[in-house]
Amino acid sequence: MTKKRVLSGVQPTGNLHIGNYLGAIRNWVEIQPNYDNFFCVVDLHAITVPHDRTSLADNTYTIAALYLACGIDLNYSTIFVQSHVKAHTELTWLLNCVTPLNWLERMIQFKEKAIKQGENVSVGLLDYPVLMAADILLYDADQVPVGEDQKQHLELTRDIAIRVNDKFGSEDKLVFKVPEPMIKKEGARVMSLTDGTNKMSKSDPSELSRINLLDSPDEIRKKIKKCKTDPIMGLSFSEDRPECNNLLGLYSIFSGKSKDEVSDECGDMGWGKFKPLLTDTVIEALQPIQDRYAEIMADKTYLDSVLRDGREKAENVANATLKRVKDALGYLPPIY
Repeated sequence: MTKKRVLSGVQPTGNLHIGNYLGAIRNWVEIQPNYDNFFCVVDLHAITVPHDRTSLADNTYTIAALYLACGIDLNYSTIFVQSHVKAHTELTWLLNCVTPLNWLERMIQFKEKAIKQGENVSVGLLDYPVLMAADILLYDADQVPVGEDQKQHLELTRDIAIRVNDKFGSEDKLVFKVPEPMIKKEGARVMSLTDGTNKMSKSDPSELSRINLLDSPDEIRKKIKKCKTDPIMGLSFSEDRPECNNLLGLYSIFSGKSKDEVSDECGDMGWGKFKPLLTDTVIEALQPIQDRYAEIMADKTYLDSVLRDGREKAENVANATLKRVKDALGYLPPIY
């Protein structure tokens, strides 16, 4: 029986943090034996906002290496760089021409980021969801692991696929497979260390707001020591105590203990006792990832081979889909 296909990716905009790991990559690792997986480094998405051209290539290597270090297994998964597969940009243009403008203008993330960027907002930022749709639809993905913040974009992908199928396909010959979301609730929203009501983010200007996967033990100690807490005695999982809820949740996930076990262990603790416990637990959990990352980055020849092989596998699938779409839209095939 053919495995269902999963596609997902992360932008190479700096180091991954524990929110990226717990909310996405750890789940990819757990499910990968059950699926045919394509995991890309979405570097085309990275330039929809102002970016540092001097670090883009290095950051792309870093994300690919962290995929491997976190446990992405090449026996089950393909790792590739988005911009290395030209079909992504070509399909984006084709989808642009069938996607109504008002569908994009209602995207919440565009509205939020456009406000921050003001007059500098680019067409690329508006068009980001169409590129994401092209990423997904190129690989005939059955399911897409997404957080709640990306669910609207996946709904747009589904709408675009259905629109193309209705306009250019038939009941017995669909142009696109319509993907389904795969949402993991537990650990899917790791909150900022400086504000328990906001999601941990790479774009937060404060480094103290997040623990990066490659942070040293001293950096982790400093960040947890300085993280925001509340003055209430005793620790408990409570939506009314966002920082407490977040930190206990992190301890539960990294220690492998249930919430009930954590409540029993930590309920009578103060922050002065709990923070060192959380610190040691996080450092111990991240050490194997950091060690494996160092090994991979020390052998760029191996990493290059992974990305080269990944590009070839991705191209085979993506180019076949692109041909199917162009045929459906009525294009003249290349003449050789």
